[in-house]
Order: sequence, then C-alpha cells, then structure tokens
Amino acid sequence: MQQQDIRIAPAFAARILGFAVVALGLAILVLVVVATLADLSAGVTVVVAAVGLFAIGVTGLYLVNRAVALRITDQGYRLRYVRGAGVTRARWGDVEDAVTTYVADAPCVVLRLRDGGSTTIPVEILAIDRERLVAVLQEALERGSGLKRLR
Repeated sequence: MQQQDIRIAPAFAARILGFAVVALGLAILVLVVVATLADLSAGVTVVVAAVGLFAIGVTGLYLVNRAVALRITDQGYRLRYVRGAGVTRARWGDVEDAVTTYVADAPCVVLRLRDGGSTTIPVEILAIDRERLVAVLQEALERGSGLKRLR
C-alpha cells in the first residue's frame, strides 16, 4: 500500500470557515468602534476587512482541496485538525487493537495503543465513506501490525 491521504469533509471545512467569518465580523466590529473613538480613517477598516476576507477565501480553498486530515502509510498514521483525538500519530506496530464506536452520537474509529494511549478518529470529519475508512484501516493494520480485523 502506498501512502493514502484522506481529506477533510466539505461540511467540516464549512464549519471551520463559518467560525472564521464570525471571528472576522467581530474583529471588524471592534475595529470600527476603535476607529470611531480614535477618529481614524475608515480606510483602515476596509483594508482589514479585505485582507480578512482574502485570508478566509485562501484558507477555504486549502481546506477543501488540499488539507489532509488522516495520512495512512505502511509505517503508521497521522491525524490532524481534530481536537481531543488523543495520540495523533503512531506506528502500526504500536496499535493494540481498533474498534468502531460512537462518541457523542458521532461514529468514530478508536485505535488503542499498547502504551495505553488511543486515537479517536471521528468519521464525519473525513471525506470518505465509513465502510471505506474501515476497510482502509483494516488493510493497514493487517500489513503493519498483524492485527486481523477491526472490531
């Protein structure tokens, strides 16, 4: 198996961008108030808004087209952009077992490690079908650590 990159789901990217738009709106509101109180030019606010919108657009294109949430190789895996995932990278030889479960009513795959750590992979944030993700992880586990099946 070669390296397999699984990108962020478009819905998850949209949620991240939604937070960014709200943050930009609040920053512009604060800047307008400060500019009014300090008698600054309105041009400062316009420039900040334009730069912020450009940054959100570039970030959105990156998230949808290039951002890799899960990288799977013959040696191991690396998970990115997930808070509270636990251990975000490990070798397949360090994986004790893998199970499918639900965390906060969301389907997840949990990779439990020999040292007691674990990696929780929320399936909904990935741009891959749940069954396909399980198949890919099962193949990688069989090759990398000799585990026969995902429970």
